[in-house]
Amino acid sequence: MYVIVDIQGQQMKVEKDQKIFVHKINADQGSQVEFEKVLLVDKDGTVTVGAPTVEGAKVVVEIVSELVKGDKVLIFHKKRRKGHRKLNGHRQQFSEVIVKDIIA
Repeated sequence: MYVIVDIQGQQMKVEKDQKIFVHKINADQGSQVEFEKVLLVDKDGTVTVGAPTVEGAKVVVEIVSELVKGDKVLIFHKKRRKGHRKLNGHRQQFSEVIVKDIIA
């Protein structure tokens, strides 16, 4: 059984006991968070598509680590023949969560 759920603007395919990284959630480590924007449910081959969401379906996740930094992304700006160069770096903050329960 898997579902497609909208977590903070990103659509993810999740299954039970799966670890995923989502954009930083403001909650304590070990707490449980529910997401109710379930877009699709596949239960043993029976597919239910929401319009826009599936009624009564939700995903319960537990926060394993509240702050995990992603890989550094370098942004380089240059204007040719002007001597202008600028280098910026960015590391996105993620939360590591594990899917505890899927209620369909």
